[in-house]
Amino acid sequence: MRLINEANYDIKTLQARLIYILEGIDKVCKEHNLTYFLWAGSMLGAVRHKGFIPWDDDMDIAMPRKDYEILLAHSSEWMPEPFEVIGPHNRPDYPYTFAKVVDSSTTVIERPDFPHPEGIYVDIFPLDGMTSNVNEQKSYMKKYKFWRHMLFFRGRDPFKHGKGPRSWFPLLLHKIFSLDGLQKKLYKLMTKYDFDSSTFIIDHDVYFKGIIPKTFIEETMEVEFEGRIFMSIKNYDAYLSHSYGDYMTPPPKDKQVQHNFYFIDFNLPYREYVKNGGMKK
Repeated sequence: MRLINEANYDIKTLQARLIYILEGIDKVCKEHNLTYFLWAGSMLGAVRHKGFIPWDDDMDIAMPRKDYEILLAHSSEWMPEPFEVIGPHNRPDYPYTFAKVVDSSTTVIERPDFPHPEGIYVDIFPLDGMTSNVNEQKSYMKKYKFWRHMLFFRGRDPFKHGKGPRSWFPLLLHKIFSLDGLQKKLYKLMTKYDFDSSTFIIDHDVYFKGIIPKTFIEETMEVEFEGRIFMSIKNYDAYLSHSYGDYMTPPPKDKQVQHNFYFIDFNLPYREYVKNGGMKK
């Protein structure tokens, strides 16, 4: 086991494992006619680098909510070992609003204040319908941000900053809310607007920036990524320009940020990590 303080793990090994997971997702989605596409930095990497952004150590895909829900409902029967889908639908301790496909033969802990062991993962972001009324969007986003922040504070270790006054608010949330209860509130809000009848959609993970015209994603295409072929959207230029501006120009060195995972092990199943009591001090 290795304690990671400064992203000193082998990024190429991690990227290879991410491709391995994505190949499993691609196979399942094609077998069951589910729509997915590379998203966020992974789509940017495909367009600008034909693979990973060189310093990138995660992978993102997106799915329309309907396809996303079908995958979650059938993941236990469709996903071959060692892959599994984890999310608020099957993990009562889960602190995010999106699901992940994880390699259960590995272990990752993102941050010490979020003690939620899981396998190396690919994020799956559901895309939901959104109103075209700007004032309604603003009102909606205030509600979403509030409940999303409640989920964040409820999910983290309340004693991150010691047992003084800074722990009181997280501890209060632990008494008032359950993670499952907060997830249900957020799910009801996120699915408020019907996807099929909406002209705008939203990727909730990036808040207001995630509101885009649905035309951006209506057509898909194959794209090369690290010598393999995966799915992307045809209108990638509109999406990437909206998300990143001049997306073909890499950021300066000081903006090239990795996850810096708190703990990662490429050979230890995360359930064994949990069974053995976690990382030994």
